[in-house]
Amino acid sequence: MASDAQVIFDNTERFTEIGYAISYYRKKKMLSQEQLAEKVGISRQHMGAIEAPNMNRGLSMDLFLNIAQVLGIEPYLLLKFPPEP
Repeated sequence: MASDAQVIFDNTERFTEIGYAISYYRKKKMLSQEQLAEKVGISRQHMGAIEAPNMNRGLSMDLFLNIAQVLGIEPYLLLKFPPEP
């Protein structure tokens, strides 16, 4: 029996974790926000908003995959944060 109840999605925590992961791998690759932003074709301000824990800026799948490619990591690593030792 189908329910007519509306599902409320809140991905705030996931976007925060993705931002932390991007920041972690960016720093590990010794790139500034500006350098990474330039390589993926966005502004430094946009990159800063993606990484900022209080902004919870969503990002397109294209941008997500491009960031992973520039960082030289598999995209799933940005979803599986913090990294396992």
